[in-house]
Amino acid sequence: MEDTIAAISTALGVGAISIIRVSGNESINIVNKIFKGKDLTSVSSHTIHYGYIMDKEEIVDEVLVSVMKAPKTFTKEDIVEINCHGGIATTNKVLELILTNGARLAEPGEFTKRAFLNGRIDLVEADGIMDLINSKTEKNRQLSINELNGKVSNLIKNLRDKLVGIISNIEVNIDYPEYEDIEVLTNEKILPEVVDFKNQLEKIIKDSEDGKIINEGINVGIIGKPNVGKSSLLNALLEEEKAIVTDIEGTTRDIVEGKINLGGIILNIIDTAGIRETDNVVEKIGVEKSMEIIDKADLIIFVLNNNDIISEEELKILEKIKNKNSIVVINKIDLEKRINLSNYDKKIIEISAKENIGIEELKDEIKRIYNIDNIDTKDMTYLSNARSISLLKQSLTKIEESINNINNDSPIDIVEIDLKNAWELLGQIIGETYTDELLDELFSRFCLGK
Repeated sequence: MEDTIAAISTALGVGAISIIRVSGNESINIVNKIFKGKDLTSVSSHTIHYGYIMDKEEIVDEVLVSVMKAPKTFTKEDIVEINCHGGIATTNKVLELILTNGARLAEPGEFTKRAFLNGRIDLVEADGIMDLINSKTEKNRQLSINELNGKVSNLIKNLRDKLVGIISNIEVNIDYPEYEDIEVLTNEKILPEVVDFKNQLEKIIKDSEDGKIINEGINVGIIGKPNVGKSSLLNALLEEEKAIVTDIEGTTRDIVEGKINLGGIILNIIDTAGIRETDNVVEKIGVEKSMEIIDKADLIIFVLNNNDIISEEELKILEKIKNKNSIVVINKIDLEKRINLSNYDKKIIEISAKENIGIEELKDEIKRIYNIDNIDTKDMTYLSNARSISLLKQSLTKIEESINNINNDSPIDIVEIDLKNAWELLGQIIGETYTDELLDELFSRFCLGK
């Protein structure tokens, strides 16, 4: 990180202003070379200066330059931000001059990566920055702020501290058995502490699943035979004509997607090709994609036709989705009823997508399944991305293994190994331990200039 990096930090296009960020030991000197105004090398930190960006004798733009000196900056390095007039040509020209004078173009997320490597933020806070940039709902924004301000990181640090307390007591007993004033620890004595820790971890995981829903939304797949009204249902949910609706079977041959905000949670709705036997190559690919959606989606809406007798193929799909979050919808209730699902023991929603009947009841059922109305928005101190939740679950597995070893009366140093592994996994969440490959993957998701 010895070099100085630069990038455009605002969306490239026509606007009132655009901002170019420069970070590194030479950032002030580099910008000073092309700035006509005050000598930036002699100004105080966290000050803004009016002047011009120059290309030799030519004025490129009239600007405001912010100078922020290390260590009280986002990256803990010297940072200069140039506020220039918005516009592609002007912004690119200013960036070009900065790069020509000694900086290099930053990689996506490199400013945030430097903030992490220099100890300014941890990995949870870095995730919070990314989530805040991408937040689409108020709940999403609130959750991101709690990640960003350190509340979630402190939660993980407190968990690790509790584990350290248990582990250190075990190590004292192992390393200094001759001290008479040390309480002899047995498996029975540490079991209540470990079980209490397990209960805390399980609660955080449960809350974090809610956080993941807030952060990533719910992927909803609409499936069914051709011409049962899947596209009409999608349009009714979105309240727009997103999908083509005709009476011709096989009209939808590829995935059609849309999003709605349901109680502060984003539903990513996918309308699939009608599932049936077909010799059409294109339609066949669409059917295969539809079957994949059944396995990948968080929620399946299986649409049946009120006017049709249920087929063997549809009965097989009912069996396939019975252990998934799913809702069976009978569409076209304005037509004569021929379908019979009297043996089906789960709730069925009857609708007319064409007449917009039953759509609100369907939305209410989605809310009920995911407990959307009761997701706590007052204290969103929990994790929300798949990587962190996976590490929490791995840590829980190690805690459960330690409890099994205690119950099986294994030596206490074996129990300690499981507890240490759990502690290390929690450390990976906040970045106490990491690999270069992990950092490259995480920060590559950021936009250029962040």
